[in-house]
Amino acid sequence: MTTTFPRLMLEHARQRPDAAALREKEYGIWQATSWAELAELVKALAHGLHQAGLRHGQHLVVVGENRPRLSAVMLAAQSLGAIPVPLYQDAVAAEFIFPLSNAEVAYAVVEDQEQVDKLLEIREQLPLLQHIWFDDPRGLRNYDEPGLSPLDALIAAGRVEAAAHPQLFNQWIEAVKDSDTAAMFFTSGTTGNPKGVIHTHATLIDRAQAGARFDKLTSSEEVLAYLPPAWIGQNVFSYAQWLACGYVVNCPESASTVSIDLKEIGPSYYFAPPRVFEGLLTTVMIRMEDASAPKRWLFKRCMTLANRVGPALMDGLPVAALDKLKYALGNLLIYGPLRNTLGFSRVRVAYTAGEAIGPDLFSFYRSIGINLKQLYGSTETAVFVCLQPDNEARSDTVGVPIEGVEIKLLDSGEILVRSPGLLKGYYKNDAATAEVLTADGWYHTGDAGFLDASGHLKIIDRAKDVGRIVGGTNDGAMFAPKYVENKLKFFSHIKEAVAFGDRREKVCAFINIDFDAVGNWAERHNLPYAGYNDLAQKPEVYELIRECVEKVNADLAQDELLAGSQITRFLVLHKELDADDGELTRTRKVRRGAIAEKYAVLIDALYEGKSSQFIETAVKFEDGRSGSVSADLKIVDTKTFAPARRAA
Repeated sequence: MTTTFPRLMLEHARQRPDAAALREKEYGIWQATSWAELAELVKALAHGLHQAGLRHGQHLVVVGENRPRLSAVMLAAQSLGAIPVPLYQDAVAAEFIFPLSNAEVAYAVVEDQEQVDKLLEIREQLPLLQHIWFDDPRGLRNYDEPGLSPLDALIAAGRVEAAAHPQLFNQWIEAVKDSDTAAMFFTSGTTGNPKGVIHTHATLIDRAQAGARFDKLTSSEEVLAYLPPAWIGQNVFSYAQWLACGYVVNCPESASTVSIDLKEIGPSYYFAPPRVFEGLLTTVMIRMEDASAPKRWLFKRCMTLANRVGPALMDGLPVAALDKLKYALGNLLIYGPLRNTLGFSRVRVAYTAGEAIGPDLFSFYRSIGINLKQLYGSTETAVFVCLQPDNEARSDTVGVPIEGVEIKLLDSGEILVRSPGLLKGYYKNDAATAEVLTADGWYHTGDAGFLDASGHLKIIDRAKDVGRIVGGTNDGAMFAPKYVENKLKFFSHIKEAVAFGDRREKVCAFINIDFDAVGNWAERHNLPYAGYNDLAQKPEVYELIRECVEKVNADLAQDELLAGSQITRFLVLHKELDADDGELTRTRKVRRGAIAEKYAVLIDALYEGKSSQFIETAVKFEDGRSGSVSADLKIVDTKTFAPARRAA
């Protein structure tokens, strides 16, 4: 049955008007919005937007954290046949210029003063931008800009209009077809300007429903929406599937209260990229390092047991009775309290996506009883392509193709996908659309991988990033940088890594330390430091990181395909890689080309055998000021291991 997002909302409002649709934490108290209240709010907003001139096919930009009224704005725009375009709330003003110009945006709804200031800063370059509404009025009382007004005023005007024309709202909704564009999401733009990915109601709802059926999601699920709404992963979980299933979406008070809110809500359905799981594990490890000796001993013993039998228990595999008993005791003493500390006590299904997760990190969560699984998809596929069934979650695959999905592999190893969830196209970019969509409906993912004997898809890396070692003892060996980087990032002391090696004789790497984790380690070892730069270049820190790198090398030596990817030299960067400095995307993906160009002198130093290299780097501070950071970076060699040979 064909439908649209506004129709799904009205159906929930008819069937269970008093059930909670959204919750928002304000001043420490959770405030609920029922489906009936949501429908009335959307109606008022739709009338207000229509009165302001928003029409079918026009774009409306939405910028902010997850907020009930911003979700209602998206529904209101869709009710008119208009197209919401969520943008990253942490982007700097200049990053808004291209998407707003490209989409010819005249209307914007933003969360607060910070976002208003960004749009006003670039408004002269956006002559079409006529109307800006803000949700949170704090700090905006004395602003006097043409077209700037509070969302409350839009709602009030809409209510008056709705009372005068009570039938219009339903007529607008009925006029919207499932083949109409429902939303546009801009890609992260790792290699140039971002592209606007066009999705219809049909593509997004089809994949949302397919994912819901796969994991048997119901209206009783609880979800915490804390990731950027502009990321399609968050948008599908807290918008498309929310409307498809009718569960409750909870919006945290602020980014700083997410961990507290997570424990209060106790979500049953959870979604996060690997970096979030890495951060949570780092927090746990820091706390354990500060614990008493008996507690550290107990934690280590219990985690050794969990690593051995926990994943098997999660997958329903046979486990010895004595191990089951020991695990039950560990669950009482360590695993249960740990899940509660993380806010995962009620999680039934947890997914990670966006990039590959390190196998050790993946096993850690499953070993303590959290049903963490991987999925495979992208902005262009409306997320859901492959999912891992319960009891078949493995760190080296991303699951099986779910209903409606076909997968084809090219001789080059690139994965092609055909699915009802594929993008309609890239906005005003027919050339880019033709590059990724074939005439018979196949989408070029750009990822390299293969299907294993059990039908699970294995991703090696981005096809363009998979390379070969050239020359030396590892000539011809495969080089998969993301695989190596993820193994490094499992260690709590390493926050980010960038590996180099394609068409070179050996692999070298840049490392970003985790300032909190390494700072905690330094304090316990009475090691004074004066900020990130100073701490990163301490000889003791280099020795700490060298141990991590050599453990990764020992692990890689056991992999027949990737043994040649062992890291021979590394350096610790003098600054954290940052999206504001053009080194990461807003979803924290490494911009390899930009980093290789910006730090070419460091890469040359690694491969020329130097023991140090001076560098000065321009940076942008949080308050918008520009400056520079300089350091004489040490470069060290690491131990590598002979590849393990398989028995004949």
